[in-house]
Order: sequence, then C-alpha cells, then structure tokens
Amino acid sequence: MLFHKVSKKYESEATKFIAELKQKNPQLEEQQRAGRALLWDKAPIDLDKVAREQASRVKQQSYVYQNH
Repeated sequence: MLFHKVSKKYESEATKFIAELKQKNPQLEEQQRAGRALLWDKAPIDLDKVAREQASRVKQQSYVYQNH
C-alpha cells in the first residue's frame, strides 16, 4: 500500500557530500577497509594454546595482601 509517491531524483545533502568526498578521494573506501582490518579484524584463536594458558594459571588468594 503506497501512500505517497517516492521521488527517486531527490538526494539529501549527506548523500551528496559522501558522493563528492568519494569522487575527490577514490581510494577512500580502501583506506576505510584497511583501518577496519587494523582495529577490528583479529587473528584466529589457537584453542590448544588458550587451554594450556588457563590450565597453567595459579589461583590467587582471596585477600592478596595477607601473608601466610
């Protein structure tokens, strides 16, 4: 059910700004992907290594500053 006509010719100021920015700097998306990979993409987890690290931990005392 369509209540109003949708104009496909309209572009918001934000859309125009982004299109202009991409036109001025064509490698922008590639730089964004590289930045995302640097900050968010992580190396695969070695489950054996994690299990060994957890097994080798020494349990901490409930009150650290108390000497026995």
